[in-house]
Formats: sequence, structure tokens, C-alpha cells
Amino acid sequence: MYQEEHEIFRSAFRKFIGQEVAPHLAEWEREGIVSRSAWRKMGESGFLCPWLPEELGGSGADFLYSVIITEELSRAGAIGFMAPLHSDIIAPYIHHLGTEEQKRRWLPGCASGEIILAVGMTEPDAGSDLAGLKTRAERDGNVYVINGVKTFISNGFNADLVVVACRTEKGARGSRGIGLICVERDTPGFQRGRKLEKMGMHCQDTAELIFEDCRVPAGNLLGEEGRGFQYLMEHLQQERLVCSVMAQAMAEAMLEMTIRYARERKAFGKPICSLQHNAFKIVEMATEIELGRAFLERLIGRHIRGESAVTEVSMAKGWIPEMANRVAYHCVQLHGGYGYMEEYPICRFSRDARVISIFAGTTEIMKHIIAKNLGLL
Repeated sequence: MYQEEHEIFRSAFRKFIGQEVAPHLAEWEREGIVSRSAWRKMGESGFLCPWLPEELGGSGADFLYSVIITEELSRAGAIGFMAPLHSDIIAPYIHHLGTEEQKRRWLPGCASGEIILAVGMTEPDAGSDLAGLKTRAERDGNVYVINGVKTFISNGFNADLVVVACRTEKGARGSRGIGLICVERDTPGFQRGRKLEKMGMHCQDTAELIFEDCRVPAGNLLGEEGRGFQYLMEHLQQERLVCSVMAQAMAEAMLEMTIRYARERKAFGKPICSLQHNAFKIVEMATEIELGRAFLERLIGRHIRGESAVTEVSMAKGWIPEMANRVAYHCVQLHGGYGYMEEYPICRFSRDARVISIFAGTTEIMKHIIAKNLGLL
């Protein structure tokens, strides 16, 4: 699946991470946000939205380049630098649904890192059940007036443009009457709430977003009014695939660091990896990780070919993050007391991996989708 040019790209991006990401991770973790200069450097180096056509600032690259970027950020413990969310989950909404004017206005800045993207779906009372959202957008002449609150919004403070899911049809319920409206940073009535304190992903500026009589030009609507839920569902396959890539890469990195530690650390006069229980536990983790990798690469291939694989991607999103969390637990355990210390990467990895089984649809929601598609519900 991967060609020589992909591996050359991977080497270049690893070098970039070593120079521009890894040295700053501790500082970003303390400050609770990735610096905007890092986003611009990502863009200047061609690592944001590489799939965009050249006329919109990209390189016309295939999806494997995006996979490589997601994998290498995850392996470096930089999952909180949500470039994959920006590039491969949100920007495609603008590219696939936007008018030519909208694309020209926003996408070159997304590729350069001058415009950072967020998506406003989750609300205090509407998480995995997007049909329960309450944020309203009422038409007033040539503007929409938005009122509502979004929460758990990744890139929430850095964001220059937020794709907001709103009720555009009065009285509509469930999945009906939802629109996607782009809200720019300095729009009157749009403000940031709290920067949320989380178990992990400390360098991710996750925030509350508040809209109070927020007046947005009607020309900022993406696609058609009332079809927002359909648009969200159409893009979830790639979103959940990206999340699965994150979890898989993190599991692989955690196993690698644990094997190194278990070979060096001695107990009872010999390396702890030579104790049968520990050796068997590592073997079990290595087996699950190999299974995850084989399944994931099959799905990536299907996705690149344009095939619908909703059930199988839901299986991957439901299983691979849970596997990564099992790996995290056992890797911390094999590190002993040092696994609980922040100076050891496994500590941060175990915290950060936890959320992947929650965002983009919880494990339980994935099981519900799979059960429905199997005709069980």
C-alpha cells in the first residue's frame, strides 16, 4: 500500500516532529495549548491538508499522507496537537460542501496554518446523540442569529473558524432541520467560555463555545439548510478511521517503549521481560496490536478506493481504542512505580489514549451502529 514516496514523506515528517514538536510538548502541556507558530510551521512545511488541490494550497496528496501524519503525531505522544482533526475531519466539510467562494476564502489559510479549524457539535445535553442538539440559528434577512452553547470543542481557543451544527428549522426535532454554519473568530456574539481541564491531552485547548445573538452572514452556510445531520453522517467514516489510526499508533508506541524498559529493568537478578508472566503479557499485547494493524490497513485501503465501510469502521473505532487502553493499562503496570511518573512517556500516553474510545462516538455507540447494521436492533 505504501510506496517509496510515502516513506520519504514519513522520514521528513519524523524529522519535523523531532525539531518542531517534541521539544515543545512539555511547554504546551503546561500552557494547555499548542502555539500558533507550530501550526504555521506545519502549514509552511506542507503538513496541513496535504490532500487539497494545489490551487487551494495543498499538494493533491492521497489519504495515506494524512494517515502518516496522524500516526507519527500519535507515536510521538503529540495527540493533543489536533492537526488531523483540522486537516482530515473538518476541512473536508468545507471542501466537499462549500461554494467556490467559500473554498477560496478559507481553505488556503487552512493549508498554511493561518486559519485553525474547530467543529461545534457536542453540547452539554447532546454528545453522541447529535439529534438532540439545541443550538438554534434563526434567519434574519441576510444573516443567521445563533444562540446556544457547545462544549468539549477541540482547538476551541485557537480556532479561527468553527463549523457549528445548529437547528435552522423552527420546531424541528431529531435529525431534522440541522444546518452547518461557519462562524469566524471575531463574529459579534461569539465568545469562548472555559478552557476545560481534562484527564489527558493537556496541550489540547479544549473549550466551551458560547453563542449569544451571534450574527453570521447567511453566506457562511455550508451546503443546504436542513441537511446538516446527513452531512455529518456522511463524513463520520473518515473521522472514525482517523481516530482508529491514532489509537493504533499509540498502542504500537506504548508496546515499543515497554519492551525497551522491560529489557533494561531488572528484578530478582534478571530483566523483568524474562519473567514468564511479563513475557506472556507482552506477547498478548503484541498479538492484539498486530490484529489491529492488519484490520486497520484493510479499512484504509477500502476507504481510499471510495468504498462504504460504515459497519467495519465502526468495529475498528469500537475495538482498536479499547485495545489501546488495555495496552496502556498493562504497559503502566509493567513499568511499575515509574509508570505513574510524569517523566516517563507511558504516563502521558496512558492518559491521552483514554479519550479515543469516547470522542467521535463512544464504544457503546459503535456497538449500537454495528448491531443495527447486522439487523439485531
